[in-house]
Amino acid sequence: MHMHTDGSHDLRHHGDAEIRDAGAGLIDLAVNVRTSTPPEWLRECVAGSLTSLAAYPDNRAARAAVAARHGLPAERVLLTSGAAEAFVLLARALAVRRPLVVHPQFTEPEAALRDAGHTVDRLLLREANGFRLDPREVPESADLVVIGNPTNPTSVLHSPEDIASLARPGRLLVVDEAFMDAVPEEAGTLAGRTDVPGLVVLRSLTKTWGLAGLRIGYVLAEPETVSALARAQPLWPVSTPALTAAEACMAPAALKEAEQAARLIALERAHLLAGLAEFEETRVVQSAEASFVLVHVRRGAEVRERLRSLGFAVRRGDTFPGLGPGWLRIAVRDRATTNRFLQALDQALAMVG
Repeated sequence: MHMHTDGSHDLRHHGDAEIRDAGAGLIDLAVNVRTSTPPEWLRECVAGSLTSLAAYPDNRAARAAVAARHGLPAERVLLTSGAAEAFVLLARALAVRRPLVVHPQFTEPEAALRDAGHTVDRLLLREANGFRLDPREVPESADLVVIGNPTNPTSVLHSPEDIASLARPGRLLVVDEAFMDAVPEEAGTLAGRTDVPGLVVLRSLTKTWGLAGLRIGYVLAEPETVSALARAQPLWPVSTPALTAAEACMAPAALKEAEQAARLIALERAHLLAGLAEFEETRVVQSAEASFVLVHVRRGAEVRERLRSLGFAVRRGDTFPGLGPGWLRIAVRDRATTNRFLQALDQALAMVG
């Protein structure tokens, strides 16, 4: 497999690499997909779509459902094969000269831009600043700005006012909200906004609903942008089962379930953060708001290997620009799993010394 490396950063490394092959038996704290998903009702819903596979996919109902859920006209919605496809479309379909990616963040947008031949500028947020965005640090020359909110892997939720203030005539402002449905009441979302020029919001249904293997997400943007991205898609880019899932996840009962899950995540995350705070060898990014936390651990690379030997996989942080080998990303899990993990971390730190 072609690994896209940039200096020291393997931009194509993702959390699933931690649990493949030899890692298959590990307790997974590396991948940010909610456990015990997809729920039974959603599995049945997707299974029910298999009787109609002889027909070509018709995305109209799913598109209308997404539009209605965000209070937008359907022309502002593009359904994609996960948020990852949207990054490729943005990199290839639009006339972009000076793209800038705010790091540390999910590396796929930069990898997609580079693969499409772009030179990519980086704005590196700093730990001293809590990895928070300062809009004044974004150069005026950037005509495409990509930021995650809440950001993977820092778990920081930036203020929507700060992000919206980056909008400029002739600039696309891409906000990756793949984890926004893990935030109670989706506080800070820009998804329904039509007053921010050049705004492009990306959403994923794979994290909260456990659909990473189905590939479903969507783009919310101005109709001209949606049309340009759609022209770059192959015909029928989203399968019937994925469209069925998208429509189902927009239903009021599903939104209520996602909200309950987000509240539970907030409680379980507080428990994980409190546990991590007990160790003098760790520094946690305190303002975590998503379904994972970022922690700096003394001799973190060795600790991560020890954790594997103790049965736990966590996500290495050093493949994210702006982070070094001491950083680890840990998914929020239920209390019992977290407690077992904290015990293993205690052992791993003792073993490393």
